[in-house]
Amino acid sequence: MNRILLSLGFGVVLGAGAMSFAHLHNDGEAVKVLAAQNIQEKVDGKEAKVTVVEVTIEPGQSGLAHRHPGPGFVYVLEGEYELGIDDQPTKRFKAGETFYEPTGCLHRVSKNPAAKGKTRLIAFVVHPRDAQEVAIPETKKH
Repeated sequence: MNRILLSLGFGVVLGAGAMSFAHLHNDGEAVKVLAAQNIQEKVDGKEAKVTVVEVTIEPGQSGLAHRHPGPGFVYVLEGEYELGIDDQPTKRFKAGETFYEPTGCLHRVSKNPAAKGKTRLIAFVVHPRDAQEVAIPETKKH
């Protein structure tokens, strides 16, 4: 599975011409878009695209709660990662492991639980071409 994800990732990066720019949220995650590529297949009847991002989280830092407009497939490149989606128990992943996030789920925990060493992830998000953002911040409900 890891080889398939890496092969897909490198193919997308090469095929897309390697777009590359960094973005720092108002949280503990630095996100760098590695590639974005239209795909032929439709998802739920809509024209689709895959966006590949590298996420870096410094020790003890967390990202803000958010949702994705399509499914996400993630590979942990370095360090440890703590993930909490919807009301499911929080899980930890180590370098070399993968996980899946369903479309629209609440990504409520995105954390580097380590005291030392950064966490690096590669995420592949398949989404409608007209999606304005790949990560949609969760608005607080009053």
